[in-house]
Amino acid sequence: VQLVESGGGLVQAGGSLRLSCEFFSERRFVSYTMGWFRRAQGQQRESVATISWLGTNTEYADSVKGRFTISRDNAKNTVYLQMNSLKPEDTAVYYCAAKSLGIMPTSENADYWGQGTQVTVSS
Repeated sequence: VQLVESGGGLVQAGGSLRLSCEFFSERRFVSYTMGWFRRAQGQQRESVATISWLGTNTEYADSVKGRFTISRDNAKNTVYLQMNSLKPEDTAVYYCAAKSLGIMPTSENADYWGQGTQVTVSS
């Protein structure tokens, strides 16, 4: 399994970005729950949002609720993170992760990780 993120960049506070993570494998994308995580400089990696196999269940960190939306397109083997009303404290490297067996991914249990994409929010 290979996960490839894209969509990061520099944006002003209040702006929006959409991150994408494409899943490459002979295995079925729909067999994996997916998540977005982030690591700010000098801090531990934290969960931002996770989504179930069919996209019916989602979970968000309190810090992003109401601003970020996770979604997936199983026909395109891609998971997205729409980020609105961005704040300087959202600045971090954002990682995509996949977890098998129907369990939501965490920093400790994810099976696969992408290489990360930098998001920088200027004030």
